[in-house]
Amino acid sequence: MRYLRSTQKGSFTRLAGVLSVAGLAVGIAALLITLFILNGFERVISQKITDFDGHIRIRHFLNHPINPEIAGMDSVLAEYRGAVTQSGFVQGPALLRKGKSAEGVIVEGIDPAGAGFIQNMLVKGKGELNGNKTVIGERLADQLGLSVGEKIVLFDIATLRGSKKRLKQFIVSGFFHSGMTEYDNSLVFTSLETANELFAMDGKVSGHILRLNNLRYVKPLSESLESALAYPYMVMTWKEKNRALFKWMDVQHWPILFIFGLIALVGVVNIISALAMIIIDKTRQIGLLKSLGITNSALKQVFLIKGLIIGATGAASGALLAILLALFQNNLKWITVPEDVYFMDFVPVDMNGSDILLITLLASMASVLAALWPTVRAGKIQPAEALKYE
Repeated sequence: MRYLRSTQKGSFTRLAGVLSVAGLAVGIAALLITLFILNGFERVISQKITDFDGHIRIRHFLNHPINPEIAGMDSVLAEYRGAVTQSGFVQGPALLRKGKSAEGVIVEGIDPAGAGFIQNMLVKGKGELNGNKTVIGERLADQLGLSVGEKIVLFDIATLRGSKKRLKQFIVSGFFHSGMTEYDNSLVFTSLETANELFAMDGKVSGHILRLNNLRYVKPLSESLESALAYPYMVMTWKEKNRALFKWMDVQHWPILFIFGLIALVGVVNIISALAMIIIDKTRQIGLLKSLGITNSALKQVFLIKGLIIGATGAASGALLAILLALFQNNLKWITVPEDVYFMDFVPVDMNGSDILLITLLASMASVLAALWPTVRAGKIQPAEALKYE
């Protein structure tokens, strides 16, 4: 500890220790913040997609209407009772018209009891879907100049070329805003029964939505459903439906971590140079200790422990800095991003205790390993050479 707190005039020891700690702290903070941001982006995007699509969707292979009850599905879902909720949905393309303005949209009929996610994204009006009421995206409403309470007409696109067009008048009860342009510009929500009437589904549905309260059940449940449901039923998770997006995120994940991990590695390498310079600075004291009988193993322990103290202090300081910056970002949202590109208007930061602990421990272990070479050099110092000018 005296070596770390050296106050000898002209001594490099304290400065070298402080610089090593600071360098490692910056590297660890950069690595952790990068990991927090990657986790935050994946969580927010996954949450927004699953709000709309659910965790698992069951549809006809050719997107044909299916029966509300599927043989074999209930027996599989019974094994996950309490962990999954199931509801049917009706989805189809339509033409939305308001006066002389018209826009192609996707109408999705859902059970009003399962429309809680719309309430979370509601920015104006009410999320009512009963009767002929509908909720549309705020961006779509701005394009058409709509306001809450106005009447719109939806045409079933499949009947536009025929003589008997299917259409229905709706009242806009509210606007939602998710930040995902693809959904905000095209989705129109209404009740399951109303959509069934609009698309003449005769009581059938487009598919079933499954929402789970624990993501670890998604894979085993989807595999069980695929085994239980034969053709023409198709089981697809939200990640499979958005395969390209999540593949891109996976591809970016490791290179980014590798690049910022190099910054932390530079901090560890700095410990080697710092300890080497400290040993040079303390050559006389090392020679004196060896002349008094200290063993090489005891001398090596001094510098190994010193490397551990520097590494643990730097890693802990970096972790604390990363946590503080993450808290500032989550509370103040001072780093913003364009919402139409990233599906969110600020950088989300998700802290993970296991990631913090793992990286802190790895940095401390790496610091001890980095101290091995300087300690070997210290053990080779000969007392006669170190003290010959005394």
